[in-house]
Amino acid sequence: MDDTTFLWNGIQPLVRIVLVGVTAYLAIVLILKISGKRTLASMSAFDFVIAVTIGAVFGRTLTAKDLSISEAVTAFALLALLQFIFAYLENKSGTFKRIFNSTPTLLYYNGEFIQKNLHKERLDKSKIIGAARKKGFGSMDDVSAVILEIDASLSVIGKSKEGENSTFQELVEQADL
Repeated sequence: MDDTTFLWNGIQPLVRIVLVGVTAYLAIVLILKISGKRTLASMSAFDFVIAVTIGAVFGRTLTAKDLSISEAVTAFALLALLQFIFAYLENKSGTFKRIFNSTPTLLYYNGEFIQKNLHKERLDKSKIIGAARKKGFGSMDDVSAVILEIDASLSVIGKSKEGENSTFQELVEQADL
């Protein structure tokens, strides 16, 4: 059996965790502040991966004795840089955006649930109706459209809010309604 200690391994490992934890936490906050608002906004798939990875690096930094704070800060900076590069490419390249980003999906339009889109997005009518209730609609008759946005939120647009140049006309055309 190895030298694993279950209850107490002395004060030094605890002091290391506190010192490294505070330093790593401050480094994460600073790097996220520098990397911009998008990193902290509603998350795309890339944002989610970055957030989970930062959490994993932070957890490993706290508990791994063989990982220096400079290595952890370098990992945090690399993740922020990757986030910046992907955001830049997403804004500059339509091809990159099409390959790596999702698009909004029309789920309900003019009194009809769009079954193929509900099925594709693994949603059912109750989620759509619940989203309409949360937005204050007492009846689906008052709802013009419900859209699943790229950040997985549901946008509910009332009939009185739909104009001639609606923000979702392109989605209606794509849905072949």
